[in-house]
Amino acid sequence: MAREKKENVPVSVRMEKQTYERLADFCAESGQSKTVAIERAVNLYIDEYNRKMQRAEK
Repeated sequence: MAREKKENVPVSVRMEKQTYERLADFCAESGQSKTVAIERAVNLYIDEYNRKMQRAEK
């Protein structure tokens, strides 16, 4: 059975070559696509930011 497609938005970014190479190596080792790895990294970063901001408000 096919998976449901997620609603998505194409994004184009420029990054330093060294960062891209680290991402590519990580994806090759972990078996993740670059899209999945970047989505997870962005979500973790935003979640951590929100936690810090909530602590600062207390």
